[in-house]
Amino acid sequence: MPMFYYYWDPTYILVLIGVLICGAASMIVNSTMNKYRRVGNSRGITGGEAARRILDSEGLYQVKVECLRSGQGDHYDPRTNTVRLSYENFNEATVTAVGVAAHECGHAIQHAKQYVPLTVRSAIVPAANICSNLGFPIIILGVILSWNQLLIQIGLIAFSVGVVFQLVTLPVEFNASTRAVAKVDQYGLLTSEEKNGCKKVLTAAAFTYVAAALSMILQFLRLLILFGGNRRRSD
Repeated sequence: MPMFYYYWDPTYILVLIGVLICGAASMIVNSTMNKYRRVGNSRGITGGEAARRILDSEGLYQVKVECLRSGQGDHYDPRTNTVRLSYENFNEATVTAVGVAAHECGHAIQHAKQYVPLTVRSAIVPAANICSNLGFPIIILGVILSWNQLLIQIGLIAFSVGVVFQLVTLPVEFNASTRAVAKVDQYGLLTSEEKNGCKKVLTAAAFTYVAAALSMILQFLRLLILFGGNRRRSD
């Protein structure tokens, strides 16, 4: 019984739920993106061309568009004002490529307009990266040192910064997708039917951020259940 309890406790179900949610989100986004990666857009415009057209139309001539290697993730870098697209999305003239490019341009537009959630997220990125990595080790150190409550509480607070980061990320990503669909429509990059496919791609992608946030919250809840009290666990 003591040995089994050491390696397993009922709170592991929270971890399992988080893993299942993230797994489902990954399957959905991969399936949707692959589906519309096989659908060429009637304008014959590549993701790289779509990005450049959106940015120039918005007056963001200073924002660069770069092509990454195959398989590298699409993102917008606010430090260098650069939209970076994977090799596939930069060069392919598909619904997925245009949708992803437009989404990253949505972040560039947010940056230009000083969208508050993006500003907050950018400000807490360094702290979130450090705290997310150190939170759990600090908790474990506190447990090792005779359930030192100060260390445990510091660890929980550090871990919570990562939770806050995930929550702040949600409005940033949803807003970028909303802007993306609007710009695709405004500048006539896709037909009406293709735009519906674009919405599905961006909705599926947004689900991954929701899944990540839920998983992080479940992990934090588990840590609170296990270590949040002032009691010392008996052997």
